[in-house]
Amino acid sequence: MWRTRAAAACVICRSLANSSCGIKRKSPLQNLHLVSRSIHHPYYPSSKFQRPPLRISIQQFSSLNRLPLHKTKLLNVKHGYQSHRNFWLARLASRLLKVRYLILGSAVGGGYTAKKTYDQWKDMMPDLEDYKWIVPDFIWELDELVDFEKLLKALPDADDLAKLLPDFDKIGESLASLKGFLSPGSPGETAFRATDQGYESDKQFKKGLLGELILLQQQIQQHEEEARRAAGFSSQQKRKVSDKEKIDQLQEELLRTQLKYQRMLERLEKENKELRKLVLQRDDKGIHQRKLKKSLIDMYSEVLDILSDYDASYNTQDHLPRVVVVGDQSAGKTSVLEMIAQARIFPRGSGEMMTRSPVKVTLSEGPHHVALFKDSSREFDLTKEEDLAALRNEIEIRMRNSVKEGCTVSTETISLSVKGPGLQRMVLVDLPGVISTVTSGMAPDTKETIFSISKAYMQNPNAIILCIQDGSVDAERSIVTDLVSQMDPQGKRTIFVLTKVDLAEKNVASPNRIQQIIEGKLFPMKALGYFAVVTGKGNSSESIESIKEYEEEFFQNSKLLKTSMLKAHQVTTKNLSLAVSDCFWKMVRESVEQQADAFKATRFNLETEWKNNYPRLRELDRNELFEKAKNEILDEVISLTQVTPKHWEEMLEKTLWERVSTHVIENIYLPAAQTANSGTFNTTVDIKLKQWTDKQLPNKAVEVAWETLQEEFSRFMTEKKGKEHDDIFDKLKQAVKEETIKRHKWNERAEDSLRVIQHNALEDRSISDKQQWDAAIHFMEETLQSRLKDTESVIEDMVGPNWKKRWLHWVGRTKEQNIRNETKNELEKLIKCNEDHPAYLANDEVTTVRKNLEARGVAVDPCLIKDTWHQIYRRYFLKSALNHCNLCRRGFYYYQRHFVDSELECNDIVLFWRIQRMLAITANTLRQQLTNTEVRRLEKNVKEVLEDFAEDNEKKVMLLTGKRVQLAEDLKKVREIQEKLEAFIEALHQEK
Repeated sequence: MWRTRAAAACVICRSLANSSCGIKRKSPLQNLHLVSRSIHHPYYPSSKFQRPPLRISIQQFSSLNRLPLHKTKLLNVKHGYQSHRNFWLARLASRLLKVRYLILGSAVGGGYTAKKTYDQWKDMMPDLEDYKWIVPDFIWELDELVDFEKLLKALPDADDLAKLLPDFDKIGESLASLKGFLSPGSPGETAFRATDQGYESDKQFKKGLLGELILLQQQIQQHEEEARRAAGFSSQQKRKVSDKEKIDQLQEELLRTQLKYQRMLERLEKENKELRKLVLQRDDKGIHQRKLKKSLIDMYSEVLDILSDYDASYNTQDHLPRVVVVGDQSAGKTSVLEMIAQARIFPRGSGEMMTRSPVKVTLSEGPHHVALFKDSSREFDLTKEEDLAALRNEIEIRMRNSVKEGCTVSTETISLSVKGPGLQRMVLVDLPGVISTVTSGMAPDTKETIFSISKAYMQNPNAIILCIQDGSVDAERSIVTDLVSQMDPQGKRTIFVLTKVDLAEKNVASPNRIQQIIEGKLFPMKALGYFAVVTGKGNSSESIESIKEYEEEFFQNSKLLKTSMLKAHQVTTKNLSLAVSDCFWKMVRESVEQQADAFKATRFNLETEWKNNYPRLRELDRNELFEKAKNEILDEVISLTQVTPKHWEEMLEKTLWERVSTHVIENIYLPAAQTANSGTFNTTVDIKLKQWTDKQLPNKAVEVAWETLQEEFSRFMTEKKGKEHDDIFDKLKQAVKEETIKRHKWNERAEDSLRVIQHNALEDRSISDKQQWDAAIHFMEETLQSRLKDTESVIEDMVGPNWKKRWLHWVGRTKEQNIRNETKNELEKLIKCNEDHPAYLANDEVTTVRKNLEARGVAVDPCLIKDTWHQIYRRYFLKSALNHCNLCRRGFYYYQRHFVDSELECNDIVLFWRIQRMLAITANTLRQQLTNTEVRRLEKNVKEVLEDFAEDNEKKVMLLTGKRVQLAEDLKKVREIQEKLEAFIEALHQEK
């Protein structure tokens, strides 16, 4: 209002100045608007002009931009007194014409009309919130999260950085050309003008090149809506060009603009990828936020790995999100995953099943493009073809090893991590392809097994289902769509991907069929989004870059985009990976805290169960129990060194004599005792002892020592220690004992040294005192009595019970026992007739005995006679030897005189003394070997066995079993999962 009145006043002032004369002066405007100058001029008749000051030239400034303007010459005004009646015509004209009111009314009416037009066009604009997900979240938050000044300081050189930066001049030209496209006369002119005011506030937050690109995308989407409505408005406009031609022209222009924008975005992403790589390689303090993002997905992947180990059958309690990739066999699942991972990492085959087990792929950001397995430290460089081939071969080997005999697929998950610049962070699980028919070479239950594996992963309510459909085959042949629709009927977590669109466009007669698939009208299943991708020409040797170029070229020339059957955000694997990553993290943020609470409740239940069942025991898991058992076993091995030497020697001497006594009696003493004189006796004994020492005795002694060590070791391992004994370790101790005994071998050089010692001991015949003589007699008597007892037991078994047992126990003799009894009686008569009878029967004596028996009606075989004679004579000889021992008790005096002038000969006593002394010396030698060498070697073997068992988890699971162990294991796993989930949630909140 004031400005309108001021403008009218200025007109009057100018007319006055022109009609009068005065001094030319320039008045300072200072910061006032040009239109407001007339406010300072009085225009009422009673006003008097004041004489202005001296003429001063002052530079004038604008209140808008504070920049200097051109000097403006003021009107020449002649100052002086004028009567107000000279201006009555001007006052009358201004009052009549009402100029100021007309100007004010025009301004108000024009403003109201403009506002009403703006509101109408604003209501017609589409809601762009639904398309906001096309642009990644990091673009919107880039200005807030990244400090560009610190990044500039971190760059190595300004010249090198300038080469990596985009060409801003060309981008400016592109923006200018786009604004030229939206010049006056186009149908969308009014819409773009109406939205210019809305964009003014957004530009304050979206600065720089990325902000311009976002605005460009929004303008493209608005222009797309205008192009659709162009057909409705064209009938109301009279143009020379027909409506159809105008629509086609607008669509072509729109497509070119979209493709141009897509190329610009890809170029920026490529340059951004290089910048990320440089930044990640620099250890700068300003990139901690990026490092946090890099490790976030790794933390989440660790939780999934622990869950996989905790319950291999995929417990329904595990509702943590992951991207589950399902599809028909050879539908292109693996190719889509490789495009997302930007590397050809999976084995490939022509029509045959290659994915035989689930493969969990964790994608994360890193400075180098590498891959590594969860249980391996080797990194595969994905930029080198030899490493790629080795990785594919390793995956194939792991798959085949995981498949059990008689099966085709496996439920065991292979965990793989892929890192690289620009990779979208997510966790994907590639499942075996769904089949409709079991072919030859497959297990009969292959189809059902694949279905069960797929359902197990998809039944997770927070799993994102990436449904892959082959676009080159008839949609009716698909099996996976029905399976997905069963698991996710509402399509709240399903993303549909149509592969091989290039082949589909060539083979499908009606392109509208592809449009129906992408719009979700052909299949009964529903989905969050629909995408169309091209994953190559079918050549396994194609690189990822060549596939990307082919995909971009195809969609650039495809009629599907030109005819608007497909939208720009629904094509290319790049847009697919962005959408999947966005959905994955959205699902993670929505569900991870709920899962943490579920594991917290599980932990409380397990801890309560432990307190009720094992109130006084610590919660030791399988590894901790193994360490406890390991310490106990090592303590028991050390206990072997505490065994006294006397105990070792007594055990060794006793066991060795039990092992060699039969040989000494049967092969040395009895043959030598049948000789005629003492000289022949000693010669026979020396020869046989030498042979025995050279061939058998050292080996027998080592065997006895090793068996004695085993016996003592077993005694310590199995001995119960009262209330402190824990039977949960019994199976482990038994397994350690058996494995240690199997591995332990006695020192090979021990036999050679032992042979010399034993030979020297047996060569000695000098008994030094009466005590040793008596000890030898006692040793001989014990040995002979033991043999006599065994012989009488054998004879009793041969001839049957005697008359006393027959009367008391009501038992009788068998026919054979009666025959042997008669034979025994006949042979005893033979010995009584000749007390010096040799050990063997002559043939004529056998015939005589047989005939005597036949005369009494007993038919007997000569072999039976000889067999019975051996036992009868053996008993007779042992009794005679025992009587001889009694005679030799007083023979030590004659021994010292070498039995000169004496009919008594005690060479058998000397023999047993030599044997007894050899046993004592051998036992002492073996004891020294045991305590000094073998016990330590046994302890070393025990440690090696325990270390091997510690690395073998299957062995520990098999040997440490029971409810107590399983409950402790569950507690440990649940606690670990909960702690890692809480750490992940904390990092997730920090990232926000």
